[in-house]
Amino acid sequence: MSTLSATPQTPGDIASVLARAAALDERNRLLEEENRWLKAQLFGRSSEKMPLEDRNPDQAWLFNEIEVTAQATPDAPQTITIPAYDRAKRGRKKLAADIPRVEVVHDLSAADKICPSDGATLERIGEETCEQLEFIPAQIRVLKHIRPKYACPCCHAGVRIAPLPVTLFPKSILTASLAAHITTAKFVDGTPLYRQEPQFERMGIPLGRGTMALWMIRIGGIFIVPLINLLNELLLTESVIHSDETRLQVLKSDKAPSADHWMWVRAAGPPGRRIVLFDYDPSRAGAVPLRLLDGYRGVLVTDGYSAYDGAAEVLGLTHAGCMAHVRRYFDEAKKVGYDSSQAKVALEFIGKLSLIERSLWDHGHPVTSAQRVEIRQKSSTPIMQDFHAWLEALAPKVLPESRLGKAVNYALGQWPKLGVFLTHGEVPMTNNRCENAIRPFVTERSLCTS
Repeated sequence: MSTLSATPQTPGDIASVLARAAALDERNRLLEEENRWLKAQLFGRSSEKMPLEDRNPDQAWLFNEIEVTAQATPDAPQTITIPAYDRAKRGRKKLAADIPRVEVVHDLSAADKICPSDGATLERIGEETCEQLEFIPAQIRVLKHIRPKYACPCCHAGVRIAPLPVTLFPKSILTASLAAHITTAKFVDGTPLYRQEPQFERMGIPLGRGTMALWMIRIGGIFIVPLINLLNELLLTESVIHSDETRLQVLKSDKAPSADHWMWVRAAGPPGRRIVLFDYDPSRAGAVPLRLLDGYRGVLVTDGYSAYDGAAEVLGLTHAGCMAHVRRYFDEAKKVGYDSSQAKVALEFIGKLSLIERSLWDHGHPVTSAQRVEIRQKSSTPIMQDFHAWLEALAPKVLPESRLGKAVNYALGQWPKLGVFLTHGEVPMTNNRCENAIRPFVTERSLCTS
């Protein structure tokens, strides 16, 4: 009979095993988190809005562990009061007075206008009205240009005829109104030409996507260039410029069709004088923002892409960050991360700041740049200070590769830029201006791949 003998393990061996087990456990957590994130990307809701139960101040945390976390965290956000701001009542907006009205009278019959008690004729004492919107489908019509010819009845010489009106493309069926419709549908509403083609077919117009594409290329490459140059000059004189970029697919290029190409967007200007310019470039290198911002001397608002850092440093610009991107990272951590309670605390900080900002940019309550700075210094600065202290205290406690760790590190890395809005009244807290402007490209890209 043989005897089994166990080899004694040294404290160093035990520590090594425990360290390896901890590393494997950390790796397993990260992989599970990544798996949840991928599932959320495929099957989850894409909206970043905070769920109702998270936004209700009376019932948000009745059955949630975040209340315990917030109580244990001295820097958790506190309730604030926004001075001198009354939000307009919600409800359906009145229809504009300049919209044409068609009155439809619903009257009683002659028999119903007789009083059933004494047979007297009823008198009109007033009326009740309600309004509805009626939609009239778009109409297509052909402009038939007729040019009478004139000649001398005696010598039959010197035939005269009126000149043709100026058009974009001579001998083409394209009119300015048709060009405006196709351009707006494609570049503003995100409707690709291949989807516009069947829309015209339903109206009995055989208008191919190839023809429309040639029109768009010639209009963009010839007729719009002077306007773009003028807008670019005006944009570079603004005090604040927003910038962003998004990928797109280009079939005819020196790069492979499957490779990423980029559309860069810049936005500036006050309400009523908005400027949005798009520039295509196959590269995402730092040389692109340097070229697009050459000669600018104001404030640049962007996300955390490093190419903008280099451009801002070379050009001597004040560089402002985007709190919406910070919120996006924490929103992902809340959805798929292990410690969602910490992510919710961060979202609460950002929510308080956003509430203040909505009051400062409401068009119904105009606020000057100086007033914005004053209110931000009083209400937003303490929240930002508490938020920063909370992030620094949390950073060493989270896994750097986890969703929460990435969110915390991103926020801390962007912090100097995130606080620019506190001292610049004309600078918003987010780069949503560019996010909204670039959305049609993202929408069209998703439609083309669906």
